[in-house]
Amino acid sequence: MARVKVYNEVKTSEIMAEPQDWNLCLQEVLYVYDEEDPEKGFRFIYRRPNGHIQAARGGARIPSLEIAEKLIQEARERGWGNDVYSKVSRKEK
Repeated sequence: MARVKVYNEVKTSEIMAEPQDWNLCLQEVLYVYDEEDPEKGFRFIYRRPNGHIQAARGGARIPSLEIAEKLIQEARERGWGNDVYSKVSRKEK
């Protein structure tokens, strides 16, 4: 099982002219595993209208590549969307 630490996030409500109740989010995260080294990376995930994360076993449905590209561009403009990650040693977490 993994715990997730969110470092940065951009939501559709922050970049879209007509935001919806549910927010598709792009997050920069650290996955912390019980038995393995942690991993830094990115994920798409939804936030419910109340702001809580929508837990799901599958991936988040991306309604269009245009929206995904806008989220990625915003992350880059904020200075965190260009990193490339591989596994992190337990000492770095």
